[in-house]
Amino acid sequence: MKLFFGLGNPGKQYQNTRHNLGQMIINNYLEAQRAEHIRIKSKLNSSLIEINKNIFAISTGFMNESGIALQKVTAFYKISPENIYIIHDDLDLPVGEWRLQFDRGPAGHNGVKSVIENLGTQAFWRIRVGIGKPEFDSAEQYVLKPFSKEEKVIITETIDKILKEISNILIS
Repeated sequence: MKLFFGLGNPGKQYQNTRHNLGQMIINNYLEAQRAEHIRIKSKLNSSLIEINKNIFAISTGFMNESGIALQKVTAFYKISPENIYIIHDDLDLPVGEWRLQFDRGPAGHNGVKSVIENLGTQAFWRIRVGIGKPEFDSAEQYVLKPFSKEEKVIITETIDKILKEISNILIS
């Protein structure tokens, strides 16, 4: 069993922001799979669905507390860290670039920091998706802004590539 966990914030005001890119990718995957019945598991602080014995989830809490929900889901389903894939935005990569990496530190990302603290390890997979660096805004302001029209085109293409990679991971 593998767990794909998209980081982000709850609420409509955050839905289309850079910081919610992890949740967007999970939601796009579920749409592509025509997965209609997402269950909200309040005791796990997550919205999730099981597809072919794999879990796709997003936290119902805020980004900086993502690790709490992730830890609850992994404990409930008994998923070991090497089968966890965290999907999140990354300021250190240009818009549209992405990396699949294992056993990395948080690099300043508070959601990933929370995950590491709550799992007690950084030995899990990360799908880091570039959102670029702010020119004028603080990082906190920048991540809570939506993508520009031009960036949306790039992000849509990037999400398609990541969805193919997720499919490859599932069949390997």
